[in-house]
Amino acid sequence: MGKNMNKTNPNLVALVMRLKDASRTNEAPVWRDIAVRLEGPQSRWAEVNVGKLQRYAAENDVIVIPGKLLGAGELAKKLTVASYRSSGQAKDKVENAGGTSMSIEELLAKHPKGSKIKLMG
Repeated sequence: MGKNMNKTNPNLVALVMRLKDASRTNEAPVWRDIAVRLEGPQSRWAEVNVGKLQRYAAENDVIVIPGKLLGAGELAKKLTVASYRSSGQAKDKVENAGGTSMSIEELLAKHPKGSKIKLMG
């Protein structure tokens, strides 16, 4: 059997299980990688600012952040960004640039094969 997860948030535990299941059924290792990162301590989760997306992402990229999206910096590219959490300011900046901000669950439903998804964090 698998190792015991010490997370107490039932939504997070369910998300990790869905990600691992999607990884197995769709043969998409990106979902397992995200699940393993979310299983770790929250202090080690990614915290990505919008300015980093501007520097490192290309126009129309699909980005996954296994952690939190923060609002520091400016964004002028149309991106699809999925994160476990995001600040209100970060969501506004992504949407004002013409992009989409969503949860990891929503992205999993849209792209179950995990193709053309970039992991940042």
